[in-house]
Amino acid sequence: MSQPATRTEQTPTVRMLEAAARQALHAPSVFNTQPWRWRITPDTLELRADPDRQLAATDPDGRLLTLSCGAALHHARVFLAAAGWAVTVERRPDPADPALLARLRATGPAHLDVAAARLVDAIPRRRTDRRAFGDRPVPEPVLARLRAAVESEDAHLHIVRPDQMPMLAVSTGRAADAELADPAYREELRRWTDRPAGSGDGVPTATAVRPGPRRVPLRDYAPGGAAGLSAGADFDRGAAYLILFGEQDEPAAWLRGGEALSALLLTATAEGLASAPLSDAIEVAWPRRMMRDLLAGIGDPYLLVRVGWGPDDDLPPAPRRTPADVIEMTG
Repeated sequence: MSQPATRTEQTPTVRMLEAAARQALHAPSVFNTQPWRWRITPDTLELRADPDRQLAATDPDGRLLTLSCGAALHHARVFLAAAGWAVTVERRPDPADPALLARLRATGPAHLDVAAARLVDAIPRRRTDRRAFGDRPVPEPVLARLRAAVESEDAHLHIVRPDQMPMLAVSTGRAADAELADPAYREELRRWTDRPAGSGDGVPTATAVRPGPRRVPLRDYAPGGAAGLSAGADFDRGAAYLILFGEQDEPAAWLRGGEALSALLLTATAEGLASAPLSDAIEVAWPRRMMRDLLAGIGDPYLLVRVGWGPDDDLPPAPRRTPADVIEMTG
């Protein structure tokens, strides 16, 4: 039975696992749905998908839900590594319980992970920046470090070449048009951009960006013109477009893809880059096939990520659910 243990009653292990789950509240997720739950036992931290937060029209297969949960898993993992805690990770440990995505078990102290500490420092600073990025290109050594971060999580990264940009722009734009023509999608978009006060989730229209000329179109989170932010004076000329992909298109691979997404975004933040995941072209079947063509058929695309040099002013943080909504303690 779950119980609201006070911090003075908790063991050091439980306190550290709870702190890891709290850090994971900052993870990115599709439509900022935050579709995860954490359960803490005396020596384990379990990650579960929350099916009530799956986007039925946008994400019927649960691909983006699982990627989102994988990002939360990576946030928790790097926090524990940076804090000097060794853990084992069982991914999808119970075939009879597909909602149980991972179980982290604390096994004792470990050396502080300096690389993980750099990523943990980036967790509260990372934002999804939908504004236009500047003309300065992302240096090749930085792109190489982003690729290495993704590959360390058993996924892959394709940097879209200049000659591939027209196909990318067309596939993304047509995916957006197809979705906006779907009443179920429009209702889902409305639901997650018009959230009840205090819900701690979704994409408020005040943080949405008004459409403007872009190399690759971005999702319009405020159809009808209610977006609160301007795209700015730039046009993404220096932005790099990265396709996160894997060798398989199934739930276990999506989870690892989400961990790689977190590694990519946190590394980009640590490098001083702005970033924005783009999932439109993954959500519609035939644009997703076009994305696979950009990979020359060597893998299955999970997500597109735009990185670059953003505006100097900071964005406000996205809404977040409270720990009490997401974290369960057991005796």
